[in-house]
Amino acid sequence: MGRGKLRIYLGAAPGVGKTYAMLSEAHRRVERGTDCVVGFVEHHDRPRTEVMLHGLEQVPRRAIEYRDTVFTEMDVDAVLDRAPAVALVDELAHTNVPGSRNAKRWQDVEELLQAGIDVVSTVNIQHLESLGDVVESITGVRQRETVPDEVVRRADQIELVDMSPQALRRRMAHGNIYKPDRIDASLSNYFRPGNLTALRELALLWVADRVDEYLQQYRGEHNISTTWQARERIVVGLTGGPEGRTLIRRASRMAAKGSGGEILAVYIARSDGLTSASPKELTTQRTLVEDLGGTFHHVIGDDIPSALLAFARGVNATQIVLGSSRRKAWQYIYGPGVGATVARESGPDLDVHIVTHDEVAKGRGLPIARGARLGRARIIWGWLTGVGGPVLLTLLLTSMANGPGLANDVLLFLFMTVAAALLGGLLPALASAAVGSLLLNYWFTPPTHTLTVQDPRNFVAIVIFFAVAVAVASVVDLAARRTHQAARLRAESEILSFLAGSVLRGETALDALLERVRETFAMESVALLERRSDVDPWTCAGSVGPAPVSRPEDADVDMPVGDHMALALSGRVLPAEDRRVLGAFAAQAAVVLDRQRLVGEAEEARRLAEGNRIRTALLAAVSHDLRTPLAAIKAAVTSLRSDDVAWSEADEAELLEGIENGADRLDHLVGNLLDMSRLQTGTVTPLIREIDLDEVVPMALGGVPEGSVDLDIPETLPMVAVDPGLLERAVANIVENAVKYNPDGERVIVAASALGARVELRVADRGPGVPDDGKERIFEPFQRYGDAPRGAGVGLGLAVARGFVESMGGTLDAEDTPGGGMTMVLTLKAVSGYVPTGTDLPAQAVS
Repeated sequence: MGRGKLRIYLGAAPGVGKTYAMLSEAHRRVERGTDCVVGFVEHHDRPRTEVMLHGLEQVPRRAIEYRDTVFTEMDVDAVLDRAPAVALVDELAHTNVPGSRNAKRWQDVEELLQAGIDVVSTVNIQHLESLGDVVESITGVRQRETVPDEVVRRADQIELVDMSPQALRRRMAHGNIYKPDRIDASLSNYFRPGNLTALRELALLWVADRVDEYLQQYRGEHNISTTWQARERIVVGLTGGPEGRTLIRRASRMAAKGSGGEILAVYIARSDGLTSASPKELTTQRTLVEDLGGTFHHVIGDDIPSALLAFARGVNATQIVLGSSRRKAWQYIYGPGVGATVARESGPDLDVHIVTHDEVAKGRGLPIARGARLGRARIIWGWLTGVGGPVLLTLLLTSMANGPGLANDVLLFLFMTVAAALLGGLLPALASAAVGSLLLNYWFTPPTHTLTVQDPRNFVAIVIFFAVAVAVASVVDLAARRTHQAARLRAESEILSFLAGSVLRGETALDALLERVRETFAMESVALLERRSDVDPWTCAGSVGPAPVSRPEDADVDMPVGDHMALALSGRVLPAEDRRVLGAFAAQAAVVLDRQRLVGEAEEARRLAEGNRIRTALLAAVSHDLRTPLAAIKAAVTSLRSDDVAWSEADEAELLEGIENGADRLDHLVGNLLDMSRLQTGTVTPLIREIDLDEVVPMALGGVPEGSVDLDIPETLPMVAVDPGLLERAVANIVENAVKYNPDGERVIVAASALGARVELRVADRGPGVPDDGKERIFEPFQRYGDAPRGAGVGLGLAVARGFVESMGGTLDAEDTPGGGMTMVLTLKAVSGYVPTGTDLPAQAVS
């Protein structure tokens, strides 16, 4: 049976006519021959609504007493027993009286839908859970009864029952909504025109969003890529430059000119991660667009115009806002630019707006300098050493009476250049070489205090110094960069080695992998998101950290994995060079998720294989154990119907007894088969209640010969919390199995005792017993020790008994009986609060 369909009449305020519309719909369905009943409708003493109930079948309500007052609620069981095609259930957000079947009426409706019953219901916009704070700020009234938005969103049909505030106030004034003593207070408080207008707008916008979801779903199902201009959606193309803020504000003003306009800002990054965009500027623009009520999206695409147009058509946008190019005139030799390309290829369904700004024709700017990776402090120290170091060294050397000589002076200045290269990289080292050359020439090369070099050899020495300084600085800088790269590659190799090792080890802990990603990149939260198609919403397959994002576009960094999966990180923006390792993590996360699902599918396959094994064994049992009593019954019936033989009364009685015994055996076998089927499918639901063992165990002995069992159940035993029916079936199977293997003339002992917080029921026989390695195997389906030498059964009795006992929270185990035989020990939990009174020996009873 499929799930029922839910239709909801949504209103902005009480009295707009939701219940009346629902009852009108019911009358139309009844006239068409639909089986429609009233599960619960509250007319609030409104005459016109009460009249609409005439002619409709009403399921009697359930009376519940609470605090000395009797209330009536919908009788869910009665509606389920009636099983109509359609049930009317008013006030979906209603809170049921304590003692009801469910806490909320929407939970009652869920039960009806699960049973395949269509439901028509009503709800006001102020009862939606997500709008509670908004409604309170508008009306000053806090809604106590709410319904989750998802319950209403899942409805198959939502119909808005609309009415203008003026018309609703007239209805109120005429007494069509509340009684006369409440009209004035309501009109001056909750039903003020401003309140009703705001609530009406909330309802209209909420339903419009729902309609938009239906539209997106329909376009996706029918592969419609052209734009349907049902509402204004403005896409703002961002480059990460400062002009983005101007474009966002301009788009916001454009959206404000029409009701319901929507802004979507999108930044398109290349798949290789290389970009000149400022992460700080992008963060600022993200905040701005969200403050203006829009959304920010991060898209990967090597062809920026194509990616932008694909995104715009994918969200059913109507306009695109781009900024005038920041290129200089000569840079147009590389192509027409993004704006011109988008305008040319947008087609008639997309309007493209080119907005001027202060950054036009100023150039795009350069990427962040390579040296930035050294850190600001090191670069500053490098420049101080490269420029200030030679000056200080000059002051020191000139203060000495007899200096170390020009050759040693050159070596000391060369040392300062090397130090500047080690600290700040190439540029500080070049500056140090230039400053050092000038100082050597002016202070230490004859003639001093001039830039003239008298001796050509000194000139050669200074030139060689500068060349050596530049060469050494370049080598030192290159070595520093190679060291940095080596350290980074080493870290990357360790990470990739960890990922490869996790693959080889078969690790399937997705949370552990995501936690490793969070620690590696110093992020606040990491989430693995997926969706079934491009139009479906994102769902979270796994996350770590506080407040993980629910969409890739909300993350600071998102790494796509295939078409419908993405790794979303929040906390900071990563440099492009980190995306390679992040891509490896993302791929591994997808592999781990697939592995987890494969493990689940393997477990499901194992269960199916077990079911196939049981079905195969069942066929074997049917071919042997079920056919034997059927053959005996058939032979006896054939004999009785034969006209050739005149049977005596004793012979007829014997044949009838054989038929009855065969039928009893068949009934027992089929009962066990059905019980095993219920256990295998997990449909056994115990109805636990407190009961004494001496009320259940004697009833379980009806299927064994009289005088074959000694019963020992003390009256002082505590009560147990069990399902009496399941316990009776379990004990009956255990006792019948013991009697089957017990020697003739011996009695099976059934004794109970209390041990601490549990009660044990022991069933002991004097049969051949079972070896230790077979004690667990006898509880498996279709297992019969010694192939059941005494005939009946398909080997399900003990398996069913253990299944029933475990479903009630107990245990069933096999032990050896002292002196030979086997004892089944059934352990149950005693009712809480029981205090053992002693170990008095109970009286004996014989069955």
